[in-house]
Amino acid sequence: MKAIVTHGYGGPEVLVHTDRPDPKVGPDSVLIRVRAAGVNPVDWKIVAGYLDPLMYIHFPLIPGWDVAGVVEAAGADATEYQPGDEVIGYVRKDEVQHGTFAELVAAPVRTLARKPAALSWQQAAGLPLAGLTAYQALRRVGGRAGETALVHAAAGGVGSFAVQIAVARGLRVIGTASEPNHDYLRSLGAEPVTYGDGLADRVRALAPEGVDVALDFVGGVVDVSQRLLKDRTRMASITDDEVKAAGGHLVWVRPDTADLTALGELADAGRLTVPVHAAFPLSEAAEAFRLSQGGRTRGKIVLDVS
Repeated sequence: MKAIVTHGYGGPEVLVHTDRPDPKVGPDSVLIRVRAAGVNPVDWKIVAGYLDPLMYIHFPLIPGWDVAGVVEAAGADATEYQPGDEVIGYVRKDEVQHGTFAELVAAPVRTLARKPAALSWQQAAGLPLAGLTAYQALRRVGGRAGETALVHAAAGGVGSFAVQIAVARGLRVIGTASEPNHDYLRSLGAEPVTYGDGLADRVRALAPEGVDVALDFVGGVVDVSQRLLKDRTRMASITDDEVKAAGGHLVWVRPDTADLTALGELADAGRLTVPVHAAFPLSEAAEAFRLSQGGRTRGKIVLDVS
């Protein structure tokens, strides 16, 4: 099979489009013919070596955790899926080596769910990691209908999912973003505010009594969030360890079939869309990394594989 491979840590330049052996399929896994793979910041951070203190990472390494594709074969005890089934997955395993930037990937069934019919292959590939992050962060703070949520970096890949999920659950959403993204946030159902100095005053102008929950997808906003929260423990961050000292929650997304299925149901009900900022052929994964590193995309970056 063709795959993107690196033989050591480095920048996008270490990625090579080459041939690799087809994956072995364990008893609780399925073999997926990849149609598209999502590109997330964690992918280039792994290749750069930033996660080396946290995870066992082996070379040669095929990056990638997000996938959308078609089941080609099922392991001996993988009874949940049959060849021909269309699936999506956040294929994070205990150790990092055999990722989704390839024509074939072996995925444990615990990482998969059925592909939403309403989404294209590109959109479906962009959903799992970012969608699950938003879904699980909102659940961790207990966001409920009728409450007000403050979402930091609301126009980003994770933030735009958090806005849509919160709105679907009946929350009022105030989202921070640069002014060029305000109309985009309004289209998702959020009330936009500009981030930066004076943010607390701008949020107070919209919610004089404060907010019920806060979701941080950018970092550096724990203090301002704490000033705005009615209950300071109802904050989750995916980037900032300080949130734990403040009584909130640090969220590291987990593979979860039930959560991924719930996201797919929202998509099929027309309550969740996946904006795709750019799509690259598999051979141009390095360019996808460079775009992701710029940090200015609105929507997902994906690789077209098939």
